Amino acid sequence: MSTTAALPVVAILGRPNVGKSTLFNRLVGRRLAIVDDTPGVTRDRKEAEARMAGRLVRLVDTAGLEESAPETLFGRMRASSEAALDQADVAVFVVDARAGLTPADRAFAQWLRRAHRPVVLVANKAEGRGGTAAALEAYELGLGDPVAVSAEHGEGIATLMEAIVEHLPEEAEEGAEGAEKLLRLAILGRPNAGKSTLLNTLLGEERMITGPEPGLTRDAVASEFRDAEGPVRVVDTAGMRKRARITKRLEEMSVAASIGALREAEVVLLVLDANLGLEEQDIRIARLAEREGRAVAIALNKWDAVPDRAAARARVQDTLETSLNQLRGVEVVPLSAATGAGVERLMPAVRRTHERWNRRIGTGALNRWLEDALSRHQPPLVEGRRLKLRYATMPKARPPTLVVFGTRAEQLPLEYRRYLLNGFREAFDMPGVPIRLQLRGTENPYAEED
Repeated sequence: MSTTAALPVVAILGRPNVGKSTLFNRLVGRRLAIVDDTPGVTRDRKEAEARMAGRLVRLVDTAGLEESAPETLFGRMRASSEAALDQADVAVFVVDARAGLTPADRAFAQWLRRAHRPVVLVANKAEGRGGTAAALEAYELGLGDPVAVSAEHGEGIATLMEAIVEHLPEEAEEGAEGAEKLLRLAILGRPNAGKSTLLNTLLGEERMITGPEPGLTRDAVASEFRDAEGPVRVVDTAGMRKRARITKRLEEMSVAASIGALREAEVVLLVLDANLGLEEQDIRIARLAEREGRAVAIALNKWDAVPDRAAARARVQDTLETSLNQLRGVEVVPLSAATGAGVERLMPAVRRTHERWNRRIGTGALNRWLEDALSRHQPPLVEGRRLKLRYATMPKARPPTLVVFGTRAEQLPLEYRRYLLNGFREAFDMPGVPIRLQLRGTENPYAEED
């Protein structure tokens, strides 16, 4: 029997053709709603269970909001959408960043403010740099910070899920065990790297079928265990091969499940074959984790079979430095999943990574760091004019997000942005954690906090 009725309700709303159904499918993790470029394809509410950052919700896809007479089809569709909002715990209001705000968007934003429901504002179709910039227009709606996403390409979905979960009602307590914070871990890597063997070793039982044949694991399989610090929900995933080599429908579904597990995780454990080191596909997986804002740790498996360990470790470190700058200093744990050697060091490394990913830095410490960084290396001239950085804050963690305000701050060159990111990472001990840097060009750092 489904437990849907007891789940918190999240309703997706917006005018026609802003991508609500595409977003619905993306959040649910499978194609349930019909998607087409023709406005008004969705007429009835579609509902499905979706898991977001560890929380299960009832997600509702609604018809497009339009101003129409109540007796017309579009009027009845709007009434249906309004009913969905009445039942919702959180409203997800979608606008089209590519098309820009319309009078209808502004009218419905005003309606949502009167509804007294938590609202997550989504600027969809914001792929690439141009789309992210266009998403900033949505600030005008007065519904808080817009979350820039591309539902079609899957960009920004993890950030959106976290924003939704932040507004959900608290889960009911389930006693002492239920009150403990659960760490969500996903094990990823290429086929035959030893992911399932490692999971069995962590669990202390033969939970997963293992063998020399690559591809034995076809679905994302979740298990739970306890380490020294508390409960862990770990998901073992199918091996991820290069896209060009994925031909069978079943394998395509397996890879999709692996990507879904990555997006729900807090920490991604990338398992490498130590004899092969970091290969191109491993780098792709790590970059995907970084783009989604997940913390990353690396298990260097089959360490017992490596003839020259110093050379193997050096190859991995060199590749990390040159190809994964955002994950500089990531925890690397050599181990043998088959024998258990070194596995005892794995979860402490994962926990340290998780703690950095969750860390918040106070505004005072941030601005002392920024002042010191500016005194050592001033921003360069742009078009003959000096950029002035005035203030820094950290509005969120998971991943750590640094916002710097200043005159024409958004024009800051890429090299100086890297200088700030690397300095922030070093000053506050955040190796192996993706860090987001946002630049706001304003004289007054409090201007957008009304």
